[in-house]
This record gives sequence, structure tokens and C-alpha cells, in this order.
Amino acid sequence: MRRLARPLSALAAGAIVAGVLTGCASTGSAEAPSDGAGLSVGAVDLSEACPATVVIQTDWNPQAEQGGLFGLLGPDARIDAGKKSVSGPLMAKGEWTGVNVEIRAGGPAIGFSGVPAQMYTDPDILLGWVNTDDAIAASDTLPTTAVMSTFEKAPWAIMWDPETYPDVHSIADLGKTDATVRYFDGTTYMDYLTGSGLLRTDQLDGSYDGTPAAFIAAGGTAAQQGFATVEPWVYENAIPEWGRPLEYQLVADTGYPIYAVALAARSADIEARADCLSMLVPVIQQASVDYFADPAAANALIVSAVEQYDNGWVYPAAEAENSTTQQRALGLAANGPDGTFGSFDEDRVARVQSIVTPILTEKGVAVPAGLTPEQLATNRFLDPEIALP
Repeated sequence: MRRLARPLSALAAGAIVAGVLTGCASTGSAEAPSDGAGLSVGAVDLSEACPATVVIQTDWNPQAEQGGLFGLLGPDARIDAGKKSVSGPLMAKGEWTGVNVEIRAGGPAIGFSGVPAQMYTDPDILLGWVNTDDAIAASDTLPTTAVMSTFEKAPWAIMWDPETYPDVHSIADLGKTDATVRYFDGTTYMDYLTGSGLLRTDQLDGSYDGTPAAFIAAGGTAAQQGFATVEPWVYENAIPEWGRPLEYQLVADTGYPIYAVALAARSADIEARADCLSMLVPVIQQASVDYFADPAAANALIVSAVEQYDNGWVYPAAEAENSTTQQRALGLAANGPDGTFGSFDEDRVARVQSIVTPILTEKGVAVPAGLTPEQLATNRFLDPEIALP
């Protein structure tokens, strides 16, 4: 069984996914993507405002958390295993928009480069998945501005064995025990957890390598970082050496309110590409909302892409289905406080700045003086009427 660690941010790495690969019929090949030949442009025509191919850079391999992006693709989607990308006509409500879309894998596919760095390396990339804390870290030399929130809550969590720690129900409770907390050294949110007194520095073990071996060997005496949409299901259902439930708490619920993997543009493109973004962003909003109403086709494409990429990331269909369910059940994918899917709260972005900037400064990362929430995230291109039911 293959296992591959997933980076959490430009400063750290995290979460493993393991499982038994479930076969899925191929949804394409490494041929050139369809150019929309034979299709008629529907109600939304992006051909005059947007590039002929809208390139979106993700932070990791295909997974259900990217379901809204894969929902942009219709039945003509083609998987390029060499380039680790999925391409095809960009669809809106089943109609062609006059342009193509290319969804690129991150992580191992780009040498574990941070998404802002990749966006500035390759000008063909229009949008990328960028965490708020990473946007702050990169703001001095690689500025990005988020145009749509994909998660209302970040999926990052600390997990533990409830059989070993029956009285632990939160990260703060865990901080009152002698449990070792294993994590990837350098994780920004761990600096927050220790700085706020929720965990003790003498509990931390930065040797986590992305595999479950150390957690299993500890027999439940150690806690570990993870993704709420991933590890709880994987450890219980796909790792027979463990095979029982885990308890966890979202780091977001402790007061670390970043916007995880928000869809972002290079900051200069907010004006330069404004005509495109004003039409494109609502299409992505709607595709994301529609994904949760009917995720089957997008999840099948995601699982097929993972199978064909064959790079160590293992993602069975059952895990994709669980992730889709958990994104909604845990409030990760949700409307913003204003009732709009994908919106940002300016005060919340400012709160993230107040938490993250001192941490980054202590690490020697330059953060521009006068950086504002508006430079990091904007609701300018959202359709306020688009919302999850």
C-alpha cells in the first residue's frame, strides 16, 4: 500500500492519504484536450474576455476537495498523466463557455513548490489555490489576491485515540496530557497552538513523515496532525493495522481562521484580468455549489486522474465520497456570513494577519508594512446570489 505525504503550506508539510485503490474507467488519455469543436457557446461566453485555456493550479493531487473545479469539465475531459493535468471545454450549467480549462496538480507534480511561486514562474496560470497564511508569507515578492473562498473552514486537524484518551475532547484538553503531538516541523498553525497555550512546546515532535507507521507503533499514546476529510476515514477504513475511530478537532475551531486553498490570482491581474474574472468567478462559484448537489461525475474523474497519474497518491472512490460528505457535514464547505458561497470576511482576514504576521516575522519572513485585507482577498467578482442550499 502506497502512502504519500501532502504539504500543508509553503512553510510546512502535512497529512497522508492511504487506501486501497478502487478501479475506475479511464476518462480520457494523454491526447490534446478537446477545443470545443462541435459545441455551441451557451449563455456565458468567456471567449472575448478570458484566455483560450483557463489554467488553474491546485496545491496537490486530484481529490474531492477540488470537486468544484472538476465540475467545470464536461464529458470530453482528457487526462494527461505525463503533465499531471486534466483538460477540456470549460462548461457552465452544461453549456460551453467558448474556452477550455486545464486543472493542474500540485505537490509532487511541481516539485512541492508553493502555489504562489508556481504562479509567478508560469504566466499561463490564471488562478491558483493559496492559503491565507501562505499569501501573507509570499506577499512581499509573490503577491496574490484571493477571489473566491473554497472552504469556509480549513480542514486541518489534530487527531488522537479516544480509547487512550477518553477525557480528551479538544486540542486544549490534549495540551493538559503527556501525549506527544507529532507534526511536520515548521507548520505555521502549530506555532499558533503553542503560542496561544493550547499545546506545550515540550509535547511536540516535528518528525512526522506523512506515513502512519509512528502513530500505529505508539499504540494510541501519541497525537498527530491530519486532514479532517482524510485521516479519520483512512485510519479506520483503509489501514487494517489501526482500524478504529479517531477523535479530532479542527485547528480552525481553536481560533486560527485562515481561508484554506482560496482561489487566487496574481495581484496585478485583479485589474489586468478584471473583465475575465468578473465572468469566470461566478461560473466557478456555481460549479462548486452544483458539485455538492451531484458529485458523482466529478469524483469519478478525480479518482480516474489519480489512478492514471500513478505517483504514489492513493485515492479510492469511497474516500472521495466520504470527503464530499464531510466537507458539508463539518461546515468546511459553507456559505460565508453574508450568505454567499465563496465570500471573504474582511475582519477575519485582518484577524489572520494579526496572528500570522508575528509568527512569520519571527521566522525571518518579510511581510510588507501596510499590507491590507483587501490586498489579500476580494469579493469584487463574486455573484452574491450564488449560495449552497
